[in-house]
Formats: sequence, structure tokens, C-alpha cells
Amino acid sequence: MCSTILSLDHIGLKSSGDCILKGISFNIEKGEKIVISGPSGSGKSTLLKIIGSILSPTEGRILYKNQSIEAIEPTKYRKEVSYFFQNASLFDQTVRDNLSFPYLIRGETFSEEKARGYLEQVKLQSTDLDKPIKELSGGEIQRVALIRNLLFEPELLLLDEITSALDQKNSEIILAMIERLNREKGKTILMVTHDQKQIAKADRLICLMDGRLEEAI
Repeated sequence: MCSTILSLDHIGLKSSGDCILKGISFNIEKGEKIVISGPSGSGKSTLLKIIGSILSPTEGRILYKNQSIEAIEPTKYRKEVSYFFQNASLFDQTVRDNLSFPYLIRGETFSEEKARGYLEQVKLQSTDLDKPIKELSGGEIQRVALIRNLLFEPELLLLDEITSALDQKNSEIILAMIERLNREKGKTILMVTHDQKQIAKADRLICLMDGRLEEAI
């Protein structure tokens, strides 16, 4: 680990008078793979959404590369810090429509070669690029959505129980790609999971209980 990529400083969230999160502070080092665990309702997904700038904290601050995320243009931040939902969805008509979208918003030419290569990495056919999304299974949708998030390789990937609704085969395919990104390319991973295998492989475990940091190992 060579540098701190993200710092949480006493992050808290209150909603309708209820305390959802309180006093959450920790650093994430570049290249780390960290698992956030804890019982249902402990605030894990809420914390991940705050880090992904989907929700705003009512207390504390977050620094990304030593700069407050409030001072960073949201689109720029989300290109580097990518949040991947538990039940990802696709849009428009085909796989191509989805995989060309990250290029479109950046004003760049779509790379079919790169997209086809990623499809093969997640055990799909390169010819699936023009497959209608209505013909994809749930596991295939999750894999295509993951590729959409990864084509421009974000610095920090936020994963919210992304395999909890998948069968073992699809889970293993997706987690193998995440592992490669972390170990071979040094991408930073912060993931919410109850999977004991992923917890065992993590560099660090952060445990939440009732919206508070219970333990950091």
C-alpha cells in the first residue's frame, strides 16, 4: 500500500430524527481490498452509498485523494469511484447499447475490441455484444452491468452484496474478475458481503453494529 486514497472523518447520518450512522472514521489505502460486514440494518449499504456520493452525510467529511468530495465535480468523482448495485439493471435494447454508454458520456469512440474482450473474461461470448438484453439471464445481466462499470477501470470500486442473488457459477465468475482487478491491476475494492470466502481474502475487515464502527481488523 503506498497512499491513502479515501478518508472518512466522523461520518454520520440522521434521518427523521433517527441516527443511521454515527462517528465512522477510517482510511482506505490504494490497492486494498476491504470488506464491510455486520448484521442486517447496521448501516453497511448506507455507508457505501455515502462513499459513492449517492447519499450525503449529515455529519463529517470524506476526502478523496486528500480533497473533499464536495469540492470534486460529481461526474468526475463517479468516474473514479464507481458504485455497483446489488441488483444491477441494463437499459435500452442491446448489450452494445450498455457497453457503449461509458464512451458516449466521455465523448470517446466505442472500443468494440475491448468490450468483446471483457465479455469473454466474464464467460460470455464476444458475439453477445449485439444480443438483446431481454434474452439475458439474471446472472448475465449482472455480468454485463459489471463490465459497464469497469471499462474505464475506476480507481475505487464499491460493491454492495453484488453476488447475493446469484447462483454459485455466476458468483464465482464475477468475484474472479474483481480479484484480478485488485491483485493484478492494483484497483481498490470496498465491498459489503457476508461471504466468508471473501472476508477471508480481504486485506481488512470493517464491522458495523447499529450504525457505529464496531471493529476494524
